[in-house]
Amino acid sequence: MRLNKYISHHTKYSRREADKLIEEGEVTLNKKVLKDFGYEVEEGDQIYVKGRLVKPSKEVTVIVYNKPKGVLVTKKDDRGRATIYHKLPGKYRHFVPVGRLDYASEGLLLLTDSPEVATALMESSLDRTYNLKIDKPITQEMISAMQEGLVLDDARAGAHEKSKIYSMEFAPFVHFEIRAEGKNFSKIRVTIAEGKNRELRRFFAHFEAKVLDLKRVAFGGIELNNLPTNKTRYFTRREYDDLHKFMKRRKKNAEIEAKNKSNALKQETHKSDASKKSTKKD
Repeated sequence: MRLNKYISHHTKYSRREADKLIEEGEVTLNKKVLKDFGYEVEEGDQIYVKGRLVKPSKEVTVIVYNKPKGVLVTKKDDRGRATIYHKLPGKYRHFVPVGRLDYASEGLLLLTDSPEVATALMESSLDRTYNLKIDKPITQEMISAMQEGLVLDDARAGAHEKSKIYSMEFAPFVHFEIRAEGKNFSKIRVTIAEGKNRELRRFFAHFEAKVLDLKRVAFGGIELNNLPTNKTRYFTRREYDDLHKFMKRRKKNAEIEAKNKSNALKQETHKSDASKKSTKKD
């Protein structure tokens, strides 16, 4: 892990603050000043900041945050807009968000001090549930696409203007429920198992429907419930237990996949060698 990342991950300092500390000679490795920004911290290294030993934490912490509208999920915005790190207490500055909710969206956002956990959850097919309001009645075409999935060669409608993602494939929704419908609007709760860039906004934009409100209310069994806007809570013991089981399953599945790939490669090599021997005999 790079030095500034290591410091920000295990202390109260942000990466930018860590860079400044390194530059000012406040960071030492085994009691020698370390000014190499690109240094990769290895196991056994003793990193000190302002004379205090940085102790790697093996315990994972996860929080649930009810993100408000009009706040970006990023460390810094070049246009000076508010980010979640302006809203969150300073002790969470080094936490990593699990995926994104765009500027106009709100609701449940998980953050963790473990990049490994954040990546695992982002890459997972865990259910994500949203409450949506769109500016059109639900059509049969929408229902069919939610049930069967959708492939778009041009999925730029509903995307951010700077997005470089043009095409997109939408898997069938895990579940959907129409909750209210009027002449110029529909309220719907949907559950999907993906976390693609502005997926729901792009999906409904294909049917010329604009998403007016989007709120995530659940992620992988973690529910927002009555958590107030702009407030956080820690995982419960049950939620931590479920997370540990999920990480163990993921690790085991990765080991099985690696083993299967290795066996398949060996079989291919064996077949190739056998074919060469057979060719020589002929």
